Amino acid sequence: MAVPQLTVDERSNALLKAQEMRSKRMELRKKLKSGEIKLTELLNDLDNEVVARMRVKYLLESLPQVGKITAKKIMEDIGIDESRRIQGLGHRQKSFLLEKLA
Repeated sequence: MAVPQLTVDERSNALLKAQEMRSKRMELRKKLKSGEIKLTELLNDLDNEVVARMRVKYLLESLPQVGKITAKKIMEDIGIDESRRIQGLGHRQKSFLLEKLA
């Protein structure tokens, strides 16, 4: 499949949108780390595009006292691929995550 040719305006709009999404995701991760937002709230907020498109790996690493190694181990135990996004999680995977981290 060929990459679509974008105009200069379309390209700059896409870059601005990507930058905005990264900023929102960073804010969300900070709130999760500080405890302002709970994991259950995020897993149930799939209408929010920022949450839905976040990788599970980064979500877990944003939790207090969960680093890269712990996040990887949790994902391996549950059977979640490293590239999986939150919107792609099944009901069982979500419940296992909540069970492990509650």
